[in-house]
Amino acid sequence: MRILDVEKIQSSVKELCVRANYYLSEDVMNAFNESIGREESPIGREVISQLIENAKIAKEEQMPICQDTGMVVVFVELGQKVSLAGGPISEAINQGVRDAYKEAYLRKSVVADPLIRENTKDNTPAIIYYDIVPGDKVKITIAPKGFGSENMSKIKMLKPSDGIDGVIDFVVDTVSQAGPNPCPPIVVGVGIGGTMDKSAVLAKKALTRSIGSKNEKDHLRELEKTLLEKINNLGIGPQGLGGNTTALSVHVEAFATHIAGLPVAVNINCHAARHEEVIL
Repeated sequence: MRILDVEKIQSSVKELCVRANYYLSEDVMNAFNESIGREESPIGREVISQLIENAKIAKEEQMPICQDTGMVVVFVELGQKVSLAGGPISEAINQGVRDAYKEAYLRKSVVADPLIRENTKDNTPAIIYYDIVPGDKVKITIAPKGFGSENMSKIKMLKPSDGIDGVIDFVVDTVSQAGPNPCPPIVVGVGIGGTMDKSAVLAKKALTRSIGSKNEKDHLRELEKTLLEKINNLGIGPQGLGGNTTALSVHVEAFATHIAGLPVAVNINCHAARHEEVIL
């Protein structure tokens, strides 16, 4: 059994939060550079160039890529052979978020109650998902989620008879209705199966994959390709100003479901597609 002090988790979460907000990750930057060559609209190419320049300035000046520094979503893969010492892991994660948002001057956007809406003033609590896995490592993935894109997300309980065509229509329609609101070019996470809540988590986790990564299953990989083509044919373009780069990537994840159901969730990420991870 390996002993891991939660103080290490706290400091790692702090660092990940700062990095995700200050630095455009390499996979996103590569996707931007590749998309300029494919973008047919001169305005679209100019917008992408400005997004690249914005990311460079943020890195050089040590400031957030976007003023909306998000609500922090954390995925934790906890090895069964790890024994945590020093206190509860959730408290350590939230303290890491608290430290990052205070010390790095990141905007605090979380309200304690969705109706009373009093700001917690430290961007906690984070949204935390745990998965117990084999081994003696802890993998932490964080994704600060801005709500310009989060508000464009949808869930629909399709009928099994709707099939793959129903899934495609729902995903493309969701992006079409979102239009420029999620700050395209976007990344689209799609969760299929499970229950209503499981499909939403699948869609959220899909957004933490590297831009352009493909699903291992042939039919889901083909679905990702089809959805990306259809979405980019909508003509929304970078920042909604027209073009054929509405989405940088579509990531689909699936899970077993009930014989009577076909839950589908669409979670959209803005152009920054913030995500960082560490293995302890």
